[in-house]
Amino acid sequence: MTHSDLARRIHAVSHLEGHFTLRSGRAATEYFDKYRFEGDPVLLDEIAQRMAPLVPSDTEVLAGLEMGGIPVVTALGRYTGLPCAFVRKQAKSHGTCRLAEGAEVAGRRVLVVEDVVTSGGQIVQSTADLRGLGAQVDEALCVIDREQGGADALAAEDIRLLSLLTAGDLRAAAA
Repeated sequence: MTHSDLARRIHAVSHLEGHFTLRSGRAATEYFDKYRFEGDPVLLDEIAQRMAPLVPSDTEVLAGLEMGGIPVVTALGRYTGLPCAFVRKQAKSHGTCRLAEGAEVAGRRVLVVEDVVTSGGQIVQSTADLRGLGAQVDEALCVIDREQGGADALAAEDIRLLSLLTAGDLRAAAA
């Protein structure tokens, strides 16, 4: 499967048109329903296989963000062999009361993994939390960059955004 084939397949499975309010609060007339490609085990496996070469070589832990980043990071971990952490939006109030479950992040180079990036707000927040736990976070990796300012917002926080695909890639592949 080529890069364009993958983009075309993701677009066919996940692209919706209508009126949507994004997590960032922005209004949109198109939406990439990430759960449609994350819920397809064959497609998710292909995505993870294609993302693996994008993981910086000095990465020690992959950190998937709640909720959409969790299936992506789990699949990606299979191809990289790297341990995974699962990062909550808020530390749970019971059990371990942890913000990041799974692999230890303190003192390690951590790559944040997300499914779709629009404004980058959740990555910025979660990266601040991870850095507060002692993680070194310099990059984030996503399946789709919607190209709506997320990369710039992350750069302002010293986070480089790596993406498998952009919204432009998906539109071009569907044309």
